[in-house]
Parts: sequence; C-alpha cells; structure tokens
Amino acid sequence: MSIEEREAPAEVDRRRPVAGTRTSWASSSPFVSDRPAAPGVPPHPRAPGALARSAWERSLLRLVVTADLLSASAVGGLTAAGSGLGLQACLVLAVLSAVGWALVLLLHGAYRVRHLGSGPEEFQAVMRAAVTLIAVLGLTAYATQTLLPRRWVLVAVPVAAVLTSVLRYAVRHQLQRQRARGRAMLRTLVVGSHTQATPVAADLARQSSYGYDVVGICPPVLGRSAQASALPVLGTVSDIAQVVHDHRIDVVIVTGSSLSGPALRRLSWALELAGADLVVAPGLVEVGGPHVSLRPTAGLSLVHVERPSRHLGRGLGKAVLDRTLGGALLVLAVVPLAVCAAAVALTSPGPAFFRQTRAGLDGTPFAMWKLRSMVVDAEARRGALLHDSDRDGPMFKMHADPRVTPVGRVLRRFSLDELPQLWNVVLGDMSLVGPRPPLMSEFEQYHDAVNRRLRVKPGLTGLWQVSGRADLTWEQSVNLDLRYVDNWSLAMDMLILWRTLRVVVRGSGAY
Repeated sequence: MSIEEREAPAEVDRRRPVAGTRTSWASSSPFVSDRPAAPGVPPHPRAPGALARSAWERSLLRLVVTADLLSASAVGGLTAAGSGLGLQACLVLAVLSAVGWALVLLLHGAYRVRHLGSGPEEFQAVMRAAVTLIAVLGLTAYATQTLLPRRWVLVAVPVAAVLTSVLRYAVRHQLQRQRARGRAMLRTLVVGSHTQATPVAADLARQSSYGYDVVGICPPVLGRSAQASALPVLGTVSDIAQVVHDHRIDVVIVTGSSLSGPALRRLSWALELAGADLVVAPGLVEVGGPHVSLRPTAGLSLVHVERPSRHLGRGLGKAVLDRTLGGALLVLAVVPLAVCAAAVALTSPGPAFFRQTRAGLDGTPFAMWKLRSMVVDAEARRGALLHDSDRDGPMFKMHADPRVTPVGRVLRRFSLDELPQLWNVVLGDMSLVGPRPPLMSEFEQYHDAVNRRLRVKPGLTGLWQVSGRADLTWEQSVNLDLRYVDNWSLAMDMLILWRTLRVVVRGSGAY
C-alpha cells in the first residue's frame, strides 16, 4: 500500500485535504473563477457550461467538414453529370449531396472531436453513415415509387465513403506529425496516487499520437511519495476543479480507485462547468471497445466484459476473411513467389522454401512455410549465437545475423520471405492477423499471461508488427499481443492490414 493510500482518510473525497480553497463540486461555482492562470500556462478561453475547445481542434474540425463537403459534392455532381442531367441540376444535386452526407456523418458521431484522428472509431462512423444513407435512399425510393438510378446507391455512396475515409486518413496522418513535434496536444491532468498515475502518464508520453500532454498529477494527499514524484503535483484530489481552471486543463484522467461512485459523478458535473473532459482509467486495463459494455442492473451500473472467444459471428467473419482474402492474396503472390524462389535457389545452395514447426492455436504444433532467407544449416548454428541476441526474453533476433544470405536480407527487408504463409492461412493453421507463431522452444519458455498470446490463431501480421516490429522489447511485444487478443475485431484486423502495407514499404524494424 502506497503512502498516499495509508494517509488518505476513509471518508468521501470532499473531506480530504485541499491545497487551496475548498469548493463543492456539486455547486454552480466549483472553482474560483477570478483567479489568473498559473504561470507559463498559455491563454485558453473558457465557455461556462460547455466544453471549451482549443484553436487547433476548431481548425481540425473545420478542415474535416470542408473535406467531407467537397468530396460529397464532387461525387454527387459527377454522378448527376453521368446521368445526363443539365448543369443547373448537377449543381443542385452536388449541394444536396454535400449537405445530406454531412448530416448523416453528424448523426453518426463522425464530427466528435475526440474521434477525429483516433482511427477505428472515426472510420467506423463513416462506414455506418454510408450504410444508413444507402438504406434511406432505398426506402425513400420504395415509399415514393421513385425510380432511383442504381449508380446513386451502388456507386455514389460507396465512392463518397471511400473518398471521405482517404481524406480523413490524410488529415489524421498530418495531425500525428504535428503531435510528434509536440503540437496539437490536449493538456492532461492525471488523478491518482504516484504508483497509479506514473504508469499512465508514461504510457501516454510514449504514444504522442493520441494527443495527451500530461502537465501534472493530483494525488489523494500531499504525502512524501507525491513530493518525490517526477511529475508536477498541482494539488490534491479535492483541488481538481480549481487545478483545471488555473492550468487550463483539457482532459482529466482518473486512475485506479482514486474516485468512484457519487464522487466521480460530482466531479463530472464540476468538469462540465470547468470545460474539461473526464476520462476514467479503470483497473481493468487493455480491454475495451466492443468487448466492454455498461449494463444498468438493479439500480447499479455494471461493466460486463465479453469473452472474445464466445462471439461466434465475429469468429465466423474472421474465418471467412482469412480464407477469401488470404486465397486472393496467394493467387496474386504466385508470380512474386516464383521470382523470389528462383533468386534464393540460384544464389544459395539448398531448397528455396523452408518448413519449420511452430506453435499455433493454444500451442498446437503446425508446419509453417517461409522462403529460405538463411543458409541451409541455420538451425544447427542457432545455439552458438543465442548469447548474441539483440532481443530480451525468449525471442531470438540479431541485427547482423551471419546466417542470413544477401538475397535473404532483401526478402526480409520487405517481408517477402513471409509470403508462403498465405498457404498456412488458407489451410486454417494461421490467420491474416494475430500474434506471430513462436518456435516450439520459445513456447516452452512461456508462462502465466504470455500463454494467452496463443488463445487466437497466430497471424501473418499483428499489432506489434505495425507498432515497431523487432525494435520493440519483449515486454512491449507481449503487451501488444495481449491487447489484440482481448480486443480483436474485424475492424481492428482491417486497420492492422492497412497499417502493415505502410510498415512493409518502409521496412521499419525488419532485419
């Protein structure tokens, strides 16, 4: 138990010590509003009763709305022109298409600032909007007995959705580049003891693309542990509303058991007046999205955690995606495979393909295929090189592995040596997306939580492959695989496949 937890009284948060003036979170004035901002804090206007957004957020929202309007108007105008309509009719339909598309996106939450640049949620909102618009157009045509050209339903709406997604991806990429330089960030306050707040702040600092700039913490009390914290201590839990006002905080993240129940509810009221978002980081980590739902039961709000393995529909969809897309990719890869296999056979003695036993679903052994990128006796020489591994943990990797052939280095640089595993995907031994299959010797070293990596089929690519590949530590790789196992979905798989293409082209972490 930390010092803060021993020193904190058992009463509700409002009876805890304060560093400044005590104000009630449930009052109409939960903070002293005439106090100036803290020294060094940039100007940030506040709008009482509403969330105040930074200038960069408003600019981002305007950019996204403008892009959506332009893309929809272009698609609508060109579709109308293709139908043989006059110039005036084309202009009218272009305007109606832009306004209608923007309204449908708005209804599906595509303009929520917290979703902009976030990835899956943003693109899922666009896809839901497209499906809704197709349904509305079809039902309207049926109800009014209007003959609606198929190109409006089967071409215009899908093209508008794809174009919108591409433009939003470009905006998201630009936003991430700004955040990598420390711009367009949300000033963030983490609430909790030193032992609870520090890991959260460290994780947010490593992932700057999410836009959280932690400016300080608010522990339960100002104990010795809080004073020794590497993060600025801006006040206690009871000072949160005032700290938000004084330091122009955009987001408050409550960690662990710092606040709960009625106290957390009152804090949400105070932050609404202070103009900041409230985010709760529960003890249930790395599980979210479609696998967590809030269910009101007997006057309580219960968090229900769904077991991914029980979702038959999602599992069937993944199997269909693996067999169809995997088979199509295998057909497309026949010529590149033949060229690469010939290059391997002509430049190094031995077979072009390499067969190796790996651990599959729940540790079941299977034969995995690769293009040979090493010398024939690579397995026999592996033992003598174990002490030169560049990776911690049971996984063996070397930046300058002497067993890799010149052609093999090129194959590995662009992950071409992995193409034969599409056959494993078609056979059902592997999936397109999932944790990488370990060697049986590596699997035998797994323990406790690491075994859960194999609760799903191993994949051709995975979350840690698109997050750093071999540049990550063993612990980081395992944590990313566990996050995937606990949260996988078809939308996540499609996003990982898209990101894989970019990683392969760049060759990041490949050796």
